Amino acid sequence: MKRRTILSVSGGIFSAAVAGCTGVLDAAGQTDGFEVEEVAQDLSHPWGMAFLPDDTRLLVAERDGRLSLHDPDDGTVEELEGTPSVYADGQGGLLDVALHPDFPDEPWLYLTYSTANDDGESTTALGRSRLDGEAARLEDAEELYVAEPFVDSDDHYGSRVVFGDDGRVYVTVGDRAFKNFGPDHVSQDPTNDLGTTLRLEPDGSIPDDNPFVDESGAKDAVFSYGHRNSQGMTVHPETGDLWQSEHGEEDGDEINIVEEGGNYGWPVASYGCEYGTDDPVGDDPRRREDLVDPVFYWECNSGGFPPTGMTFYDGDAFPDWEGDLFVGNLAGAYLGRFTVDGTDVEETDSLLEDRGWRIRDVEVDPETGALYVAVDGENAPLVRLVPD
Repeated sequence: MKRRTILSVSGGIFSAAVAGCTGVLDAAGQTDGFEVEEVAQDLSHPWGMAFLPDDTRLLVAERDGRLSLHDPDDGTVEELEGTPSVYADGQGGLLDVALHPDFPDEPWLYLTYSTANDDGESTTALGRSRLDGEAARLEDAEELYVAEPFVDSDDHYGSRVVFGDDGRVYVTVGDRAFKNFGPDHVSQDPTNDLGTTLRLEPDGSIPDDNPFVDESGAKDAVFSYGHRNSQGMTVHPETGDLWQSEHGEEDGDEINIVEEGGNYGWPVASYGCEYGTDDPVGDDPRRREDLVDPVFYWECNSGGFPPTGMTFYDGDAFPDWEGDLFVGNLAGAYLGRFTVDGTDVEETDSLLEDRGWRIRDVEVDPETGALYVAVDGENAPLVRLVPD
């Protein structure tokens, strides 16, 4: 297994880009270099966003099960009919949303969400529906994949969905918070779907070249494993590489480039510690040649960076940000900006850090280049960063 070298490590906080922030958001807030404009109010834990191509509107998925079309130009909001029922409890609910890359010629909308069985156990699922944007409804819903096994837990669903440059659908599934740290942990066992990245065809079938299709007992959909809880995923606009952000235990948070068949170490090797202790979880990853290293990580006692939605900036509104990686920070309550040169990653700014916002997701408007930010919480705003 290819081993990646750690080129930059930082748990520090940088604030130059947000000097002068007011900490109070009315219709718009002023910052250095950009303004913060409110797009929507009173959202209930917004989790995922997707822009409609050649349209002013974007989709916003809220964890309680609501999926809406928002038009930032006129402020209208249309709740979509036909959204699937979800298991909305704990960290579960309606989670991420993505459009088929050939939308609207292929009018499919993809959702990840938690679903429960008759015993009250839950898991992560991927579904798709045809989106009728004019009628504001979903039609022809079908469930494409249900991660196995169902578990009596409301934590660690993972649940980002993106299309790769290969046209396949990639979905993250969390480890469901199992605490039996060691080689028998579910994340180290590709015969189940927990703690993995899945790769599927757009219709939910299994690609013939998935890494474990010929391995007896393994789950054919698994593309990578050894993950704890990856809640961010995006495609590098130049290389086509799939990047993920992953929660550690006590710190140990990571940014990874996903490799086919790769084992990312959780929990047999980690840079984090067990909660409330300085006890490391597993081995030092630098001593394990059989695992894929993160390209960036936060060590135990660094303060960590509980990461969520992420995107590379490829718009025209902020030329100085071109190629930079933006990652939402939950507990740290800011939007992290990272410069990227190949696999050399450095955290350079902490945007919006004076707002007290848990950042759940971030996306670039393909038309205007504005950076949209979903804030996690009850009665939460959706905001966008536009040039000053």
